[in-house]
Amino acid sequence: MTKELHVPISDGDVAGLQVGDVVRLTGTIYCGRDAVLPKVCGMLADGSASAAGLDFRGGVMFHTAVSPAGIGPTSSNKVEIEGSFGPLSAAGLKMHLGKGAISAGTVAELARHNAVYAVIPPVTALLGSKTSGVEVAAFPELGMEALHRVHVDGYEAIIAAAHGKSIYGK
Repeated sequence: MTKELHVPISDGDVAGLQVGDVVRLTGTIYCGRDAVLPKVCGMLADGSASAAGLDFRGGVMFHTAVSPAGIGPTSSNKVEIEGSFGPLSAAGLKMHLGKGAISAGTVAELARHNAVYAVIPPVTALLGSKTSGVEVAAFPELGMEALHRVHVDGYEAIIAAAHGKSIYGK
């Protein structure tokens, strides 16, 4: 059974998710990858994120760039991306969306902040038909690797890490 989730995601939504669940996301999410996520974490650390209009409470971060060719997941186990899981989750982000195994430390960090990680297949054409309302949220100088807000209508993903457990056995 597929679980429907609307962004912002609540603590109760996260509490009801288990590793292996299929979810369908609808709402406005953030998109960013290794070039921008360390900058976003810097903004969280220095307190400038909220002044820039970035509110991650109940949010989703999709590890991707936004290009004319479409949107598709990048590997979430890059140092710059995995390093963002803790600060973003502490800021209220509830779901990290990407592909690939993440470390046991990152799985524990997600559990500490009541957040989850979901994998999404690299199906750029399918995601394109479920994507609308793209806008740059921060760091426009990074082009397609800037932080974006994207409205999604039914992105499907599989919960890969939740409540200290992972499909990768870490």
